[in-house]
Amino acid sequence: MTKFYLTTAIDYSNGDPHLGHALEKVGADCIARYRRLCGDQVHFLMGMDEHSQSVIQAAARANVTPREWVDRMASTFADYWRRLECSNDDWVRTTEPRHVRGVVALLERIQQQRPDDLYVADYEGLYCTGCEEFKQPAQIANGRCIEHPTLDLIPTKERNHFFRLSAYGQRLLQLIATNEFRVDPAIRRNEVVRLLEAGLQDVSISRQRLPWGIPFPGDLEQTVYVWFDALINYLSATGFPEPGYERLWPADLHVIGKGITRFHCVIWPAMLLAAGLELPRQVWAHGYVQWEGTKMSKTAGTAVSLGAAIERHGADALRYFLLREVGFEGDGNFSWDRFDARYIADLADTFGNLVSRALSMVQRYRSGSVPEDPRGFNTPLERVAQETLSAYGRAMDAYDLQQGAALVIELASHANRYVEETAPWKLAKEKKDAELDTVLSNLVRTVARLAVLSAPFVPAKAQEIWNALGADGPLKRMRITDLLRVSVAGWKVSKPPPLFPKPLDA
Repeated sequence: MTKFYLTTAIDYSNGDPHLGHALEKVGADCIARYRRLCGDQVHFLMGMDEHSQSVIQAAARANVTPREWVDRMASTFADYWRRLECSNDDWVRTTEPRHVRGVVALLERIQQQRPDDLYVADYEGLYCTGCEEFKQPAQIANGRCIEHPTLDLIPTKERNHFFRLSAYGQRLLQLIATNEFRVDPAIRRNEVVRLLEAGLQDVSISRQRLPWGIPFPGDLEQTVYVWFDALINYLSATGFPEPGYERLWPADLHVIGKGITRFHCVIWPAMLLAAGLELPRQVWAHGYVQWEGTKMSKTAGTAVSLGAAIERHGADALRYFLLREVGFEGDGNFSWDRFDARYIADLADTFGNLVSRALSMVQRYRSGSVPEDPRGFNTPLERVAQETLSAYGRAMDAYDLQQGAALVIELASHANRYVEETAPWKLAKEKKDAELDTVLSNLVRTVARLAVLSAPFVPAKAQEIWNALGADGPLKRMRITDLLRVSVAGWKVSKPPPLFPKPLDA
């Protein structure tokens, strides 16, 4: 099996998660589930970023210690991701001993490999507590951070340890140009290239001793800068520096938001180059979830709580909506009206309706036992299904999750039209048994394929469908290649409960 090590950004522990966090996590989970369907040996990492000034401030407002605060936040985030069916294999927290060991080891390795890349100097600049970053002029608009316009930038001057980032610009440009280090989608790659071409400045990688953070190796008066600390989670979670970490490293894919490409596509690979370690193979930077054109964030507040969005139509429906409507490349809007419309049209009226009518007809006309197809699946629906399988693979391999979700619903739509065109109720009335067997077998085969193809998007509902099909073997053992000629004859189907029940006022 092919190893596939996938990570998400780790989230600040300074407030509850919102829909922007959810988009990233369910998108990465969708990719992880798809790679498992391809037969890859997936290792999926998520976690929490727990060292920052914002955590100290949030803990003080809540009148608790930073440790109590991050424990509470880690539990809150993990609970939301469980509710959203995230299938992560590991959960890293930057306060864990394994992570602290990894941070110290990486710094010591840079000191050994490239001692001139670390030095001490004075720094003066404007600091954003929302980003936990000194801001460059291009990152400021109207005196405010463009990512956190509601926060004041704090003038800060202090003596810090620095990393010689300026030494790595040309090397990174070369690695990106040759695709040895991939940055996607193209719009983000172009942004990173422009940043590199403009020239890099050295970066501060410590702060004067804070009461919360990892002490800088060899200098107890300084704390490792939160972003330098946080980025190393992807490596420390592999067991680095202990032998065997290479089983997972390098990461195959980092999934992040577009606002942190500078850290992941410039600073992080430069750190690894300085340490003489392999770079991650690819970074995918998705867009933002917006409400009426404005980015959702903790600092600005949100008009939609994640809990309310989950409760509206269920976790699977929210997963589907975010990936189908918002997408995983550019920005996209969330609204209750669009959520309701997409839920009813795609999930209730198309997908759920097909599963219900197909399995009901097998029960009604064949006592629940799926017949053989005497025509050997030589039907228009089978041809559409084969085309869909190819297109789905291409879309998902390219992380075009929006298209992957659309193809699932399109196949369900074709199957619903197939029902109307073949009119199985007429075939049953006219005793055309062979023709009816063809229709029923093709419909169940399509539903089986849809259960598998939809599993990355709506995993709980896909499992319900698979259970109702009475299929041979568990869903988790199915592979995309199995769908080309999946045999459904003899399966004993049962009618599932309404998969996507409509609201009473719909």
